Amino acid sequence: MDSTDPRCVHARAITTGAAKANRAVLNNLITLYSKSDLRSDAARVFRSIPSPNVVSWTALTSAFSNSPLSFHHFISMLRHPSRILPNSHTLTSLLKTCATLPALTFGAQLHSLAVKLGFSSELFTASALVSLYFKTGLSNNAKKVFDEMSVRDEVCFSSVIVGFAQNYKPIDALSCFVEMRRSGMASTMVSVSGALRAGSDMAMLEQCRIIHGHAMVTGLNLNVIVGSALIDGYGKCGLVGNARGVFDELEMELNIVGWNAMMAGHAQQGEHGNVIELFTLMEERGMVPDEYSFLATLTALYNAGLVEETEIWFKRMTEEYSLEPCLEHYTSLVGALGKAGRLEEAERIALTMPFKPDAALWRVLLSKCAYHVNMDIAWRMSDRLLEINPMDDSAYVILANAYASAGRWDEVREVWKRMKDKKVRKEGGKSWIEALGEVHVFLAGDRRHERTDEIYAKLTELMEEIEKLGYVPVWAEMLHEVEEKEKKRSLWHHSEKLALAFGLLNGTAPPGKALRIVKNLRICRDCHEAFKYISRLVDREIIVRDVNRYHKFLNGSCNCGDQ
Repeated sequence: MDSTDPRCVHARAITTGAAKANRAVLNNLITLYSKSDLRSDAARVFRSIPSPNVVSWTALTSAFSNSPLSFHHFISMLRHPSRILPNSHTLTSLLKTCATLPALTFGAQLHSLAVKLGFSSELFTASALVSLYFKTGLSNNAKKVFDEMSVRDEVCFSSVIVGFAQNYKPIDALSCFVEMRRSGMASTMVSVSGALRAGSDMAMLEQCRIIHGHAMVTGLNLNVIVGSALIDGYGKCGLVGNARGVFDELEMELNIVGWNAMMAGHAQQGEHGNVIELFTLMEERGMVPDEYSFLATLTALYNAGLVEETEIWFKRMTEEYSLEPCLEHYTSLVGALGKAGRLEEAERIALTMPFKPDAALWRVLLSKCAYHVNMDIAWRMSDRLLEINPMDDSAYVILANAYASAGRWDEVREVWKRMKDKKVRKEGGKSWIEALGEVHVFLAGDRRHERTDEIYAKLTELMEEIEKLGYVPVWAEMLHEVEEKEKKRSLWHHSEKLALAFGLLNGTAPPGKALRIVKNLRICRDCHEAFKYISRLVDREIIVRDVNRYHKFLNGSCNCGDQ
């Protein structure tokens, strides 16, 4: 028999008499049975202990971790006549279960108990609390626990960095990474990959480069997890060439996660040829494409405006690879069909697919209806968006945009009235640009920047010069009927134009270096048109990452093909 089998160990303990007289042996048996997934046997051993102590109860609750039964056993411990109180290991195990299930209410009660017993600031209990709060989206609670910890180690710092990154708080994640380095803690593959994710989510290229340099100094750049994060980071920052450099260096060690990250980087640029080339090479290396591989491929084809190829690859996914498409795959297909003007077909697929359409899918289709000025379907898409979230401002804004494109101002006013009556507020456009290691954020018509006068003077100069080159404002982006002078001033002062003007000021960025702007919404058509002319005027590459994709402006054109 296998000497590591807990039943063998148990049998020996019985024959030697240890199982009868030694509580520590029985406690150990509970743990051994649970590790072999023999939970009923673990519970049977526990019941054989005449006077279970806190170690016994902790072993039992740990045996049923990731199950509500662990809570049941814990409550039984508290109600036991011997009045046994939990220790830090008991609470840590239960908090991990709360994070996995998740069970926030029970976790909050455990936090209260930990405070009363003096365990809330101890390393393991506090780390488990931090993990629980991050996994349930309560970042502020997690940070409060972290700040109150008496001792912190690399693992705890890594958890906080990753937690902030996963909860879309990249600035907090990067600040924590800096704090970790200043406190003398060594970087780990988890902390570095988490910091890279934070930098890439904000498209903060310089931060990603700094972290890459740090990874090279520490030797972590050769780690597969860090390497995949670098590929993902550079890809999201629009530097596919840098991402490919990391990929080529680690190609033989990378798993499918790294390959998918490289494919996704090309996909965001609409570089479908590179994506398909990588897909083929991946198969030649013996790797089996997964759902994310196909999502990257479909995204690339969609961004490139290749509707027939998108349909072919969607069909291949199910018929040749036996993979079930997810909602995101259907969104790419629907978007590609909509972009090609096949709006009725796209709507039919959205309504008959095996998933309930989400807001992102209806928003994509609504945008395509606006692009093709198909108001009948646009109305339906707007209503479907509002069924999901009655306060979704995009349902009104995109619809109003479509009516404005058609010059139907009465309908535009009706949409705005409807929006006002429902007390829905329009999300403001926001753009940011990184310069000299600092992120500068701009709103439409923003005058808070310390170089405001210079920015507006530069913007006026740029707009007057591109008008000489043939630039004509896209008046349809104005959703109100106003005087032409007011229209022009309003269009000129969009957030992305202000960010660009700042980027072109003296001392902001090295001459010739590409300017990188991130916007929280879709880049407007007028800014898109203006940026093409400005890239030609200043002989410089301008890269804009909006909510949908990357736009690379160079020599008067954009890689999106104006789609």
